[in-house]
Amino acid sequence: MMPESPCWFKSSYSSNGGNCVEVAANLAATHGIVPVRDSKAVDGPAVAVPVTAFAAFVAGVRGGTFDTV
Repeated sequence: MMPESPCWFKSSYSSNGGNCVEVAANLAATHGIVPVRDSKAVDGPAVAVPVTAFAAFVAGVRGGTFDTV
């Protein structure tokens, strides 16, 4: 288990309380991962995404790679 606890947060765009994901970016520098979980299942599993993969995903979102319209 990691000695420090994840500090979970979700995007400010997720104000509807629906299907959201949360990330814990506080573990990126010390552990090289960004945990991701379903905001509706806070006691459920989390996926540990490598920092490089998470950064590439965020860059893709910002760059429009995943836009469908």
